Amino acid sequence: MRVSVIGGGTITDEEVETAAAVGRELGARGHTVVCGGRGGTMEAVCRGAAAERGTTIGILPGADRSLANEFVDVVIATGLGHARNALVPLNGDAVIALSGGVGTLSEIGFAGIYDRPIVGLDTHDVAGVEIETVGTPAAAVDAVEAAVDGEL
Repeated sequence: MRVSVIGGGTITDEEVETAAAVGRELGARGHTVVCGGRGGTMEAVCRGAAAERGTTIGILPGADRSLANEFVDVVIATGLGHARNALVPLNGDAVIALSGGVGTLSEIGFAGIYDRPIVGLDTHDVAGVEIETVGTPAAAVDAVEAAVDGEL
């Protein structure tokens, strides 16, 4: 399964550890991480997945593939700027939303438009968008697995 992980580009040390733990959990369970491919949440989740030999896909806002974080296996340069936020949730079977700003909020909105199951761990509460809130990285992965398995 591909799981899009969204969150802030600038995050605290605690948020780094949470994102890395989500990545480790996804990698250990054999899932592919899809993210924005840059720093912050994106780098931490990719680093976590890489530690468990998971596969990572980074969908970059710019045209320069060399700007992806070092833990991205498959780099997709878009040249779209913030419009690339539509592509991150589109390319996952489900979305795990972590803390972040307006970019994360826009990705949550697109996940809702694309009818992707969304699991939130310390993220936005958005009226009209169904987000299953959980308390741990393992619970987040359990929830996306259950949501996707339930759709099959």
